[in-house]
Amino acid sequence: MSRHARHLDRSGPSNPFPGLKALERKLGREVPHRLGSNEGLDMPHQALKARFGDEVATLARAYGDAEAMDVRQRLNALLGTPLEALIIDAGADSLMALALRTLCDPDSTVIASAGTYPTFRYFAEGQGCRLVEVDYHDAPSVLAPDLDALADRAVRDNARVVYLANPDNPSGHLHSDADILTLRDALPEDCTLLLDEAYHDFRDDADAPAAGEVWPGVVRLRTFSKAHGLAGLRIGYAIAEPALIEVMHKVRIHYAVSSLALAAAETVLDHPEETTQHVRDVIARREALAGHLRVLGADVPPSATNFIAVRLPEAELAARIHRELLEAGTLVHRPAHPALGHVLRISTLEDALAPGRLAALERALEAQH
Repeated sequence: MSRHARHLDRSGPSNPFPGLKALERKLGREVPHRLGSNEGLDMPHQALKARFGDEVATLARAYGDAEAMDVRQRLNALLGTPLEALIIDAGADSLMALALRTLCDPDSTVIASAGTYPTFRYFAEGQGCRLVEVDYHDAPSVLAPDLDALADRAVRDNARVVYLANPDNPSGHLHSDADILTLRDALPEDCTLLLDEAYHDFRDDADAPAAGEVWPGVVRLRTFSKAHGLAGLRIGYAIAEPALIEVMHKVRIHYAVSSLALAAAETVLDHPEETTQHVRDVIARREALAGHLRVLGADVPPSATNFIAVRLPEAELAARIHRELLEAGTLVHRPAHPALGHVLRISTLEDALAPGRLAALERALEAQH
Protein backbone atom coordinates (compact mmCIF):
# COMPACT_ATOMS: atom_id res chain seq x y z
CA MET A 1 0.00 0.00 0.00
CA SER A 2 1.35 3.45 -0.90
CA ARG A 3 2.07 6.02 1.77
CA HIS A 4 0.15 8.83 0.13
CA ALA A 5 -3.56 9.53 -0.36
CA ARG A 6 -5.33 7.23 -2.80
CA HIS A 7 -6.38 9.93 -5.27
CA LEU A 8 -2.74 10.94 -5.78
CA ASP A 9 -1.69 7.46 -6.88
CA ARG A 10 -1.71 8.42 -10.55
CA SER A 11 0.05 10.67 -13.04
CA GLY A 12 -0.54 14.36 -12.31
CA PRO A 13 -1.83 16.81 -11.47
CA SER A 14 1.16 19.01 -12.28
CA ASN A 15 1.77 22.70 -11.71
CA PRO A 16 0.32 24.62 -14.69
CA PHE A 17 2.41 27.73 -13.90
CA PRO A 18 5.99 26.79 -12.92
CA GLY A 19 7.00 30.42 -13.37
CA LEU A 20 9.58 32.59 -15.07
CA LYS A 21 12.57 31.43 -13.02
CA ALA A 22 11.90 27.80 -13.91
CA LEU A 23 11.59 28.74 -17.59
CA GLU A 24 14.87 30.68 -17.50
CA ARG A 25 16.62 27.70 -15.90
CA LYS A 26 15.22 25.45 -18.62
CA LEU A 27 16.32 27.83 -21.39
CA GLY A 28 19.66 28.59 -19.75
CA ARG A 29 19.24 32.32 -20.28
CA GLU A 30 17.31 35.34 -18.97
CA VAL A 31 13.98 36.36 -20.48
CA PRO A 32 13.99 40.18 -20.20
CA HIS A 33 10.60 41.03 -21.72
CA ARG A 34 7.81 39.67 -19.54
CA LEU A 35 4.56 39.98 -21.49
CA GLY A 36 3.13 36.54 -20.78
CA SER A 37 1.69 36.91 -17.28
CA ASN A 38 -0.77 39.26 -15.65
CA GLU A 39 1.29 40.43 -12.69
CA GLY A 40 1.32 44.13 -11.84
CA LEU A 41 4.82 44.62 -13.19
CA ASP A 42 4.13 48.20 -14.28
CA MET A 43 2.67 49.32 -10.94
CA PRO A 44 4.68 52.41 -9.85
CA HIS A 45 4.35 51.65 -6.12
CA GLN A 46 5.16 55.17 -4.99
CA ALA A 47 3.63 54.62 -1.54
CA LEU A 48 5.30 51.24 -1.11
CA LYS A 49 8.69 52.69 -2.08
CA ALA A 50 8.25 55.58 0.32
CA ARG A 51 7.55 53.24 3.21
CA PHE A 52 9.80 50.24 2.48
CA GLY A 53 12.26 51.21 -0.25
CA ASP A 54 12.79 50.37 -3.91
CA GLU A 55 13.85 46.73 -3.44
CA VAL A 56 10.70 45.74 -1.55
CA ALA A 57 8.59 47.42 -4.25
CA THR A 58 10.45 45.47 -6.94
CA LEU A 59 10.00 42.16 -5.12
CA ALA A 60 6.33 42.89 -4.48
CA ARG A 61 5.50 43.16 -8.17
CA ALA A 62 6.44 39.62 -9.17
CA TYR A 63 5.61 36.09 -8.09
CA GLY A 64 8.37 34.27 -6.26
CA ASP A 65 10.20 31.33 -7.78
CA ALA A 66 7.73 28.47 -7.45
CA GLU A 67 10.63 26.01 -7.20
CA ALA A 68 12.49 28.14 -4.61
CA MET A 69 15.72 27.06 -6.25
CA ASP A 70 18.00 29.65 -4.64
CA VAL A 71 16.82 28.77 -1.13
CA ARG A 72 17.05 25.03 -1.82
CA GLN A 73 20.57 25.42 -3.19
CA ARG A 74 21.64 27.23 -0.04
CA LEU A 75 20.08 24.52 2.13
CA ASN A 76 21.82 21.89 0.02
CA ALA A 77 25.15 23.61 0.66
CA LEU A 78 24.44 24.05 4.37
CA LEU A 79 22.92 20.66 5.18
CA GLY A 80 24.07 18.40 2.36
CA THR A 81 20.44 17.49 1.66
CA PRO A 82 19.81 16.66 -2.02
CA LEU A 83 17.79 19.30 -3.86
CA GLU A 84 15.12 16.78 -4.79
CA ALA A 85 14.61 15.94 -1.09
CA LEU A 86 13.76 19.56 -0.18
CA ILE A 87 10.46 21.41 -0.53
CA ILE A 88 9.78 25.04 0.43
CA ASP A 89 6.42 26.32 1.63
CA ALA A 90 4.83 29.06 3.72
CA GLY A 91 6.20 28.00 7.09
CA ALA A 92 6.13 24.75 9.05
CA ASP A 93 2.37 25.05 9.57
CA SER A 94 1.74 25.16 5.84
CA LEU A 95 4.09 22.21 5.36
CA MET A 96 2.18 20.30 8.02
CA ALA A 97 -1.09 20.86 6.18
CA LEU A 98 0.59 19.95 2.90
CA ALA A 99 1.89 16.68 4.35
CA LEU A 100 -1.57 15.74 5.62
CA ARG A 101 -3.13 16.52 2.23
CA THR A 102 -0.50 14.32 0.63
CA LEU A 103 -0.58 11.40 3.03
CA CYS A 104 -4.14 11.08 4.25
CA ASP A 105 -7.53 10.16 2.86
CA PRO A 106 -10.65 11.30 4.72
CA ASP A 107 -11.13 9.07 7.77
CA SER A 108 -7.41 8.17 7.93
CA THR A 109 -6.24 7.69 11.51
CA VAL A 110 -3.48 9.96 12.78
CA ILE A 111 -1.75 9.84 16.17
CA ALA A 112 -0.36 12.63 18.35
CA SER A 113 0.44 13.39 21.98
CA ALA A 114 -2.41 14.89 24.00
CA GLY A 115 -1.51 18.56 24.41
CA THR A 116 1.18 18.86 21.75
CA TYR A 117 1.27 21.71 19.21
CA PRO A 118 -2.46 22.21 18.57
CA THR A 119 -2.18 23.24 14.92
CA PHE A 120 -1.71 19.58 14.03
CA ARG A 121 -5.16 18.78 15.41
CA TYR A 122 -6.59 21.78 13.53
CA PHE A 123 -5.22 20.61 10.18
CA ALA A 124 -5.90 16.90 10.81
CA GLU A 125 -9.56 17.52 11.58
CA GLY A 126 -9.82 19.87 8.61
CA GLN A 127 -8.51 17.07 6.40
CA GLY A 128 -11.21 14.76 7.75
CA CYS A 129 -8.78 12.58 9.70
CA ARG A 130 -9.57 10.63 12.86
CA LEU A 131 -7.22 11.94 15.54
CA VAL A 132 -6.16 9.62 18.37
CA GLU A 133 -4.16 11.08 21.26
CA VAL A 134 -1.84 9.44 23.78
CA ASP A 135 -0.71 10.89 27.11
CA TYR A 136 2.63 12.56 27.70
CA HIS A 137 5.20 10.91 29.91
CA ASP A 138 4.66 13.22 32.89
CA ALA A 139 7.04 12.32 35.73
CA PRO A 140 9.58 14.02 38.01
CA SER A 141 12.17 15.92 35.93
CA VAL A 142 10.57 14.92 32.61
CA LEU A 143 7.61 16.03 30.52
CA ALA A 144 7.90 14.39 27.12
CA PRO A 145 5.97 12.66 24.34
CA ASP A 146 5.77 8.95 25.08
CA LEU A 147 7.35 7.34 22.02
CA ASP A 148 6.41 3.78 22.97
CA ALA A 149 2.78 4.79 23.46
CA LEU A 150 2.73 6.58 20.11
CA ALA A 151 4.09 3.51 18.34
CA ASP A 152 1.76 1.09 20.13
CA ARG A 153 -1.30 3.16 19.27
CA ALA A 154 -0.20 3.56 15.65
CA VAL A 155 0.07 -0.20 15.28
CA ARG A 156 -3.23 -0.85 17.06
CA ASP A 157 -5.13 1.68 14.93
CA ASN A 158 -3.24 1.13 11.66
CA ALA A 159 -2.41 4.83 11.55
CA ARG A 160 -1.35 6.69 8.41
CA VAL A 161 0.57 9.45 10.25
CA VAL A 162 2.18 9.88 13.65
CA TYR A 163 2.91 13.50 14.55
CA LEU A 164 5.83 14.32 16.85
CA ALA A 165 7.39 17.68 17.67
CA ASN A 166 11.08 17.25 18.47
CA PRO A 167 12.15 19.33 20.34
CA ASP A 168 8.66 19.24 21.76
CA ASN A 169 6.20 22.08 21.97
CA PRO A 170 5.17 22.91 24.69
CA SER A 171 7.49 20.90 26.97
CA GLY A 172 10.82 21.67 25.26
CA HIS A 173 11.92 18.01 25.59
CA LEU A 174 14.42 16.64 23.06
CA HIS A 175 14.48 12.98 22.03
CA SER A 176 17.70 11.68 20.49
CA ASP A 177 17.87 10.85 16.79
CA ALA A 178 18.33 7.20 17.75
CA ASP A 179 15.06 7.26 19.69
CA ILE A 180 13.28 8.91 16.75
CA LEU A 181 14.51 6.28 14.33
CA THR A 182 13.49 3.53 16.74
CA LEU A 183 10.00 5.03 16.79
CA ARG A 184 9.91 5.15 12.99
CA ASP A 185 10.93 1.50 12.74
CA ALA A 186 8.13 0.53 15.14
CA LEU A 187 5.40 2.12 12.99
CA PRO A 188 3.27 0.28 10.43
CA GLU A 189 4.93 -0.01 7.03
CA ASP A 190 2.63 2.52 5.34
CA CYS A 191 2.61 4.97 8.29
CA THR A 192 4.66 8.17 8.01
CA LEU A 193 6.31 9.95 10.92
CA LEU A 194 5.57 13.67 10.60
CA LEU A 195 8.48 15.11 12.56
CA ASP A 196 8.06 18.77 13.45
CA GLU A 197 11.57 20.17 13.95
CA ALA A 198 10.59 23.84 14.23
CA TYR A 199 13.03 24.28 17.14
CA HIS A 200 15.82 22.20 15.61
CA ASP A 201 18.28 25.12 15.52
CA PHE A 202 18.32 25.31 19.33
CA ARG A 203 19.63 21.75 19.70
CA ASP A 204 23.23 21.41 20.85
CA ASP A 205 23.86 19.16 17.84
CA ALA A 206 21.94 21.27 15.31
CA ASP A 207 24.97 21.38 12.98
CA ALA A 208 25.65 17.63 13.04
CA PRO A 209 25.58 15.82 9.66
CA ALA A 210 22.37 14.05 10.65
CA ALA A 211 20.56 17.41 10.51
CA GLY A 212 20.30 17.16 6.73
CA GLU A 213 19.70 13.44 6.37
CA VAL A 214 16.73 12.06 4.48
CA TRP A 215 15.08 9.48 6.72
CA PRO A 216 12.84 6.98 4.89
CA GLY A 217 9.31 7.06 6.24
CA VAL A 218 9.82 10.49 7.84
CA VAL A 219 8.85 14.03 6.80
CA ARG A 220 11.06 16.49 8.67
CA LEU A 221 9.55 19.99 9.00
CA ARG A 222 11.71 23.08 9.59
CA THR A 223 10.98 26.80 9.77
CA PHE A 224 12.67 30.16 9.40
CA SER A 225 10.34 31.61 12.05
CA LYS A 226 12.28 30.81 15.23
CA ALA A 227 16.07 30.95 15.01
CA HIS A 228 16.00 33.09 11.84
CA GLY A 229 13.35 35.58 12.97
CA LEU A 230 11.17 35.50 9.82
CA ALA A 231 7.83 34.48 11.37
CA GLY A 232 5.95 37.32 9.68
CA LEU A 233 7.15 36.35 6.21
CA ARG A 234 6.02 32.70 6.40
CA ILE A 235 8.66 30.40 4.97
CA GLY A 236 9.94 26.95 5.93
CA TYR A 237 11.15 23.72 4.39
CA ALA A 238 10.69 19.98 4.64
CA ILE A 239 13.12 17.11 4.12
CA ALA A 240 11.67 13.86 2.80
CA GLU A 241 12.29 11.10 0.28
CA PRO A 242 12.30 12.52 -3.26
CA ALA A 243 9.43 10.26 -4.35
CA LEU A 244 7.25 11.70 -1.59
CA ILE A 245 8.38 15.28 -2.32
CA GLU A 246 7.24 14.71 -5.91
CA VAL A 247 3.77 13.74 -4.70
CA MET A 248 3.65 16.71 -2.31
CA HIS A 249 4.13 19.02 -5.28
CA LYS A 250 0.85 17.71 -6.72
CA VAL A 251 -1.14 19.38 -3.94
CA ARG A 252 1.13 22.30 -3.08
CA ILE A 253 0.02 25.90 -3.67
CA HIS A 254 2.81 26.82 -6.04
CA TYR A 255 3.01 30.56 -5.25
CA ALA A 256 2.29 30.36 -1.52
CA VAL A 257 5.77 31.69 -0.71
CA SER A 258 6.28 35.33 -1.65
CA SER A 259 9.25 36.75 -3.49
CA LEU A 260 10.06 38.80 -0.38
CA ALA A 261 10.04 35.72 1.87
CA LEU A 262 12.35 33.87 -0.52
CA ALA A 263 14.76 36.83 -0.67
CA ALA A 264 14.73 37.14 3.13
CA ALA A 265 15.49 33.43 3.59
CA GLU A 266 18.36 33.68 1.12
CA THR A 267 19.74 36.66 3.05
CA VAL A 268 19.70 35.02 6.49
CA LEU A 269 21.23 31.84 5.05
CA ASP A 270 23.99 33.97 3.55
CA HIS A 271 24.74 35.44 7.01
CA PRO A 272 24.79 32.43 9.35
CA GLU A 273 26.85 34.25 11.96
CA GLU A 274 23.82 36.40 12.85
CA THR A 275 21.62 33.35 13.39
CA THR A 276 24.34 31.60 15.36
CA GLN A 277 24.73 34.56 17.72
CA HIS A 278 20.98 34.86 18.15
CA VAL A 279 20.71 31.19 19.09
CA ARG A 280 23.55 31.57 21.63
CA ASP A 281 21.81 34.57 23.19
CA VAL A 282 18.47 32.77 23.39
CA ILE A 283 20.03 29.74 25.05
CA ALA A 284 21.83 31.92 27.60
CA ARG A 285 18.56 33.67 28.47
CA ARG A 286 16.74 30.35 28.61
CA GLU A 287 19.17 28.93 31.13
CA ALA A 288 19.17 32.15 33.17
CA LEU A 289 15.37 32.24 33.36
CA ALA A 290 15.09 28.54 34.14
CA GLY A 291 17.72 28.87 36.86
CA HIS A 292 16.00 31.88 38.41
CA LEU A 293 12.62 30.13 38.55
CA ARG A 294 14.10 26.89 39.87
CA VAL A 295 15.66 28.81 42.76
CA LEU A 296 12.11 29.91 43.61
CA GLY A 297 11.01 26.27 43.60
CA ALA A 298 9.60 26.01 40.08
CA ASP A 299 9.46 22.67 38.25
CA VAL A 300 11.16 23.57 34.95
CA PRO A 301 12.00 20.53 32.81
CA PRO A 302 15.07 20.78 30.53
CA SER A 303 14.38 22.58 27.25
CA ALA A 304 16.08 22.46 23.85
CA THR A 305 14.03 25.33 22.41
CA ASN A 306 13.63 29.10 22.71
CA PHE A 307 11.18 28.75 25.61
CA ILE A 308 10.83 27.05 28.96
CA ALA A 309 7.90 25.12 30.39
CA VAL A 310 6.89 25.66 34.00
CA ARG A 311 4.95 22.70 35.36
CA LEU A 312 2.61 23.70 38.19
CA PRO A 313 0.85 21.43 40.70
CA GLU A 314 -2.60 21.95 39.23
CA ALA A 315 -4.40 23.48 36.24
CA GLU A 316 -6.38 25.92 38.38
CA LEU A 317 -3.19 27.51 39.68
CA ALA A 318 -1.75 27.75 36.17
CA ALA A 319 -4.97 29.36 34.93
CA ARG A 320 -4.89 31.94 37.75
CA ILE A 321 -1.26 32.86 37.14
CA HIS A 322 -1.88 33.07 33.40
CA ARG A 323 -4.82 35.42 34.00
CA GLU A 324 -2.93 37.62 36.47
CA LEU A 325 0.04 37.96 34.13
CA LEU A 326 -2.25 38.93 31.26
CA GLU A 327 -4.02 41.51 33.41
CA ALA A 328 -0.58 42.99 34.11
CA GLY A 329 0.14 43.15 30.37
CA THR A 330 2.28 40.01 30.03
CA LEU A 331 1.20 37.16 27.77
CA VAL A 332 2.63 33.70 28.35
CA HIS A 333 1.21 30.55 26.81
CA ARG A 334 -0.98 28.06 28.64
CA PRO A 335 -1.90 25.03 26.50
CA ALA A 336 -5.63 24.84 25.84
CA HIS A 337 -5.64 21.05 25.99
CA PRO A 338 -6.76 19.88 29.45
CA ALA A 339 -3.99 17.27 29.54
CA LEU A 340 -1.40 20.05 29.85
CA GLY A 341 -3.48 22.72 31.54
CA HIS A 342 -1.00 22.75 34.44
CA VAL A 343 1.83 24.01 32.19
CA LEU A 344 2.91 27.54 31.34
CA ARG A 345 5.24 28.12 28.40
CA ILE A 346 7.41 31.23 28.51
CA SER A 347 9.45 32.53 25.57
CA THR A 348 12.99 33.39 26.63
CA LEU A 349 13.11 36.93 25.30
CA GLU A 350 15.17 39.58 27.08
CA ASP A 351 11.86 41.00 28.30
CA ALA A 352 11.19 37.79 30.26
CA LEU A 353 14.19 38.60 32.48
CA ALA A 354 13.05 42.14 33.29
CA PRO A 355 12.50 42.53 37.08
CA GLY A 356 8.84 42.06 37.92
CA ARG A 357 7.82 40.88 34.46
CA LEU A 358 6.72 37.49 35.83
CA ALA A 359 5.70 38.78 39.25
CA ALA A 360 2.46 36.79 39.46
CA LEU A 361 4.34 33.55 38.82
CA GLU A 362 7.10 34.45 41.26
CA ARG A 363 4.59 35.26 44.00
CA ALA A 364 2.81 31.97 43.49
CA LEU A 365 6.09 30.03 43.67
CA GLU A 366 7.17 31.81 46.83
CA ALA A 367 3.76 31.12 48.42
CA GLN A 368 4.24 27.38 47.85
CA HIS A 369 7.59 27.33 49.60
